[in-house]
Amino acid sequence: MVFLNTAVAASAGLLAWALVERVRHGAATSMGAASGLVAALVAITPACGAVSPLGALAIGAIAGAVCSLAIEWKFRLGFDDSLDVVGVHLVGGIIGTLLIGLFATDKAPNGVSGLFYGGGLELLGVQALATVSVLVYSFGITWLLAKILDKAVGGLRIRPEDEAPRNRPRRPLRTGVPDGRRSGGAWAHRSGCSCTVRGLTARGRAKPWTGAGIAGL
Repeated sequence: MVFLNTAVAASAGLLAWALVERVRHGAATSMGAASGLVAALVAITPACGAVSPLGALAIGAIAGAVCSLAIEWKFRLGFDDSLDVVGVHLVGGIIGTLLIGLFATDKAPNGVSGLFYGGGLELLGVQALATVSVLVYSFGITWLLAKILDKAVGGLRIRPEDEAPRNRPRRPLRTGVPDGRRSGGAWAHRSGCSCTVRGLTARGRAKPWTGAGIAGL
């Protein structure tokens, strides 16, 4: 049942995220579908041994839909989260942990029941307490380690002026062996973002290649 719950939740999360994207933005994306799958896997991880496949379906769908909205918090709140760790992993983990208190069933391997299966609010309270405890512990340890590193290396981030782009003269970068005779007649020269490769064809004549042509080789 654990493996089935994992697969069902992942599928539901993928579809839920894609559906939210379709409704809000007019089109679903493969990146969104993959993110929904990951969000559902995060959510079902604590719950896979406590719920039925129907509960796993609900947890995966809820996680996929909610996390697709949660990733936008970084734009509104202004925190640095380029990998969407908060929107996907934090929110997905909280959802999965709390929903055990609702969808857990004594038919699952863990043998406990949540609110929707006659278990009352006790399990939901336990899961909420566990969620808060883990959040406090994780934040405290992370803050402490960050402070230690900040003092040890003189700052966790480089200066803003060092992050800003600078107008530097471009220097040609040559890769491979410059001597065409020793390298089989091929050498690469790159300056900035442009790339040119010259090489010998099967008939022994020189032929210019663009960057796109390199991939065709």
